[in-house]
Amino acid sequence: MEFLDQRVGVFIDIQNIYHSAKHLYQAKVNFPQLVKTLVGRRKLIRSIGYVVKSDSSLGEASFFDVLEKNGIELRMKDLQIFPDGSKKADWDVGMAVDAIRMASFLDVVILVTGDGDFIPLVEYLQFGMGRQVEVASFGRSGSARLKEAVDVYTNLEENPRLLIRGGRGHIKQTR
Repeated sequence: MEFLDQRVGVFIDIQNIYHSAKHLYQAKVNFPQLVKTLVGRRKLIRSIGYVVKSDSSLGEASFFDVLEKNGIELRMKDLQIFPDGSKKADWDVGMAVDAIRMASFLDVVILVTGDGDFIPLVEYLQFGMGRQVEVASFGRSGSARLKEAVDVYTNLEENPRLLIRGGRGHIKQTR
């Protein structure tokens, strides 16, 4: 349920959503529009995106710059590459800690991820802190249990305005 005086925090697993859009739709996500759509007419307090930097990705810095210019704070870490060649790029714990830390001054926590590992966080925010928890993800790649656990679920597949197809796929600044 949306009340105009609700204070909202948005926590975006950028890599999860970016790769889901790329693999499912051969498209990019318009992250600034995504935040606006999810918050609606409520009061946005903070919007944080969690990203992993890799040296091999050209255009990554400009992508991060556009996100920041559109009001999405970024938390960054370097991609870990282990001696056996395996890679790790995980922000789950950081995202959970930020959501819990900020929940005291939020009414609604919106998690933009399809990762079922967030179910314990959802339950803690709901039952331990009394917060409304919403999740947004692509229905085809999101955890069914996560969708069931939250107060509001938004299937990003139902809003094609959030996807950018064709061309170079740049996001325009929306301010």
